[in-house]
Amino acid sequence: MPVAESDLPDTVAPVEGAIRNPANPHHFMVVQPAGRRIRIFFGDRLVADSMDALRVIEIGRRAYEPRLYLPKQALTVPLVKLDKVTHCPLKGDAHYFSLEGQEIAWAYRSLDFAAVLDGLYSFWGDNMRIVEGE
Repeated sequence: MPVAESDLPDTVAPVEGAIRNPANPHHFMVVQPAGRRIRIFFGDRLVADSMDALRVIEIGRRAYEPRLYLPKQALTVPLVKLDKVTHCPLKGDAHYFSLEGQEIAWAYRSLDFAAVLDGLYSFWGDNMRIVEGE
């Protein structure tokens, strides 16, 4: 069950639109539409292009780098699913994907309360170029 902002202990500040980890209300994320075209490049190769991306801001033990998540329909190249899976108590199980032998992306099988991210793809910033806007 998601934690309602009105049910938070007094020690936890409410954040409008927050999706919280039921086991730890200090671990939460805010998901917002990116509101513009998002293109993801691997070198000069376009790997995703979308007007429907979401921006995720996550707070846990620290503030994490904001991430963009794009729907599968945004992919312009086939990605290879890897055997690697990790778990986040807020977002669910992340499955990882590669292109040309290099791990570049992940997608969540989200927990019920974080279903907004289910099946969306995010990309490592280190080896990718992210272009926002036209």
